[in-house]
Amino acid sequence: MKNFAIKLTWLTTIYLVVFVALCQTKLFFPVLMGLYLIGVSLLIFLIFTVLHDEEYKTNKKFKDWYRDNSKKNLVH
Repeated sequence: MKNFAIKLTWLTTIYLVVFVALCQTKLFFPVLMGLYLIGVSLLIFLIFTVLHDEEYKTNKKFKDWYRDNSKKNLVH
């Protein structure tokens, strides 16, 4: 899953950069809107894939904070 998420991140990034470049051209507006909807769908799928990774397991909870820095050492 980790490799799939990384590849999906690269694909989404490249797609969105190409989309932004195409927005600067005089491309037909319905085509741009179609590409926009594909980009948004790809971004939502990317977020779901990263957050819903079932292979990554941990026994840490939010109350455990960070292992390398305790709450007592934080300067507010």
